[in-house]
Amino acid sequence: MASQNDTAPRILITGTAGFIGFHLAKLLLDEGFRVHGYDGMTDYYDVRLKQRRHATLLQKPNFTMTEGMLEDQVLLDRIADDFDPEIIVHLAGQAGVRYSLENPRSYLDSNVIGTFNVMEAARRLEVKHLLMASTSSVYGANTEMPFDEMEKADHQLTIYAATKKANESMGHAYAHLWNLPTTMFRFFTVYGPWGRPDLALYKFVDAILENRPIDIYNNGDMYRDFTYVDDLVRGIRLLIDAVPVRPEDGVVPDGDSLSPAAPYRVVNIGNSDKVRLLDFVDAIEDCLGQKAIRNYMPMQMGDVPATWANADLLKTLTGYQPQTDFRDGIAKFVDWFRDYYDK
Repeated sequence: MASQNDTAPRILITGTAGFIGFHLAKLLLDEGFRVHGYDGMTDYYDVRLKQRRHATLLQKPNFTMTEGMLEDQVLLDRIADDFDPEIIVHLAGQAGVRYSLENPRSYLDSNVIGTFNVMEAARRLEVKHLLMASTSSVYGANTEMPFDEMEKADHQLTIYAATKKANESMGHAYAHLWNLPTTMFRFFTVYGPWGRPDLALYKFVDAILENRPIDIYNNGDMYRDFTYVDDLVRGIRLLIDAVPVRPEDGVVPDGDSLSPAAPYRVVNIGNSDKVRLLDFVDAIEDCLGQKAIRNYMPMQMGDVPATWANADLLKTLTGYQPQTDFRDGIAKFVDWFRDYYDK
């Protein structure tokens, strides 16, 4: 491996073997940052995919990594102290809305205890900016759309969403107590190459190519704000530079989710365009040149009929707005999928 650039800015990313963490690390490495990845390599899905992601990143001279669980505070602290990051981006955690119905305790261990350990490291090292992943699922039972960061989000519908809302509350408390600049970003239905096998696009493409039925919930009457992964990580990259500052006299600009009591902000990252699930399936069929065997199902417990982001704040802060059309994003995923699995 080539020698590292010791003068490059240092960013610790948790979850670099994961879907989003991999893409963010790749982007930052291409821009010249030093990145240390921390990932538990859990078997929630095929570990070989995670290993391939890390192997790809390890081709970059400024990437190093540690395999470890967020709950292992001793290891996490040692790695953080040795690397001494200027920025921490916390993406690791137990993902998946539906799996939280089967194994809720794993979400508490990883998403609450693990996040607490990350925040403690950030506090102790006095990082310039802590950025942490939340989710559109925190909007829960809210029905007024597009979802806006200034709305209250108090009615989560799954343990997964509840743990992410807990992370937001914990992050605000630490930002207030320790003057720790903190940004929470809420993702909206991320998809793209190297995606997780439990995500809809991956499952649909795999099943259609194997002539297996696909399950379409709520009889297809679902809407999602599909956000292409490259757009998402570009948004995160730009938010790294948008460091929140505690407002003087508690005065917050209109349209800003900045806390009146802390250097803390919540930001949506979404395509700002809700897409009907059946239109998404149609686009997959068109891309594959093959029809799906559709198995229409009732709404799953804890699911919501629609998500849709207001991403005006992201644009105000960064000048950037995700805009990849879902048809183009699907085509890029299918190209990757066929190449990766030789199909």
